[in-house]
Amino acid sequence: MKEMDTVTEVINHLRKEGYVEDFNLQQNCLQCRDGHYSVFHNEFVIDKVYRFEGNTDPADEATVYTISCPKYDIKGVLVNGAGIYTDAMTDEMLESLKIRR
Repeated sequence: MKEMDTVTEVINHLRKEGYVEDFNLQQNCLQCRDGHYSVFHNEFVIDKVYRFEGNTDPADEATVYTISCPKYDIKGVLVNGAGIYTDAMTDEMLESLKIRR
């Protein structure tokens, strides 16, 4: 497979693999389909993580999470800019999104 160098390339590839939902990060859940689905920390699995680091500008950093939710039988992506660290986010959400190495 061709190496993917940009967020757009990765997302296009993931769409072909069935990751079609666009998740939005909320304080205590992930939402998709214009808020019709709220997926909580114990209802999703992070299948894979793609990290992009800017060569010179930290603002170019991004993380793409591939997420599955068996409860609703949906798969999608969450794109996060420079980090997931926010005071308003619950500890459960932060732990669920932590990159495990």
